[in-house]
Amino acid sequence: MIRIGEIDHVVLRAIDLEAMRRFYCDVLGCREERRQDGIGLVQLRAGTSLIDLVGMDGRLGRAGGAAPGSEGHNMDHLCLRVEDYDEAAILAHLGAHGVRIGELGSRYGAHGEGPSIYCYDPQGNMVELKGPASGI
Repeated sequence: MIRIGEIDHVVLRAIDLEAMRRFYCDVLGCREERRQDGIGLVQLRAGTSLIDLVGMDGRLGRAGGAAPGSEGHNMDHLCLRVEDYDEAAILAHLGAHGVRIGELGSRYGAHGEGPSIYCYDPQGNMVELKGPASGI
């Protein structure tokens, strides 16, 4: 039997690699950990996991076919658990950065039911910012 411990990494194909890097680092607080320009890859630290950004003009991006766009995305959404979750402060921060915000609500995640905010990165990928489980 295989026992999964956590998400190791997620790979996003990026039309504008720098805009995506700025969103995940400057807005969501990830940090750039590693860059492999030869293959068009930037790896961002997101807690204990990685978010890999693959530029469409790099070797990895070209290998994936057509670029993501309004007709379809490479995934439904990415969920990031937020430490010290403060919904009002998060919404103010996202608003200050001009981030498009989606639905707010209580959703079930890896640690149980709890608050979450949907928002969108510069390429239209939905990102769920997940708060702590409420014990429901």
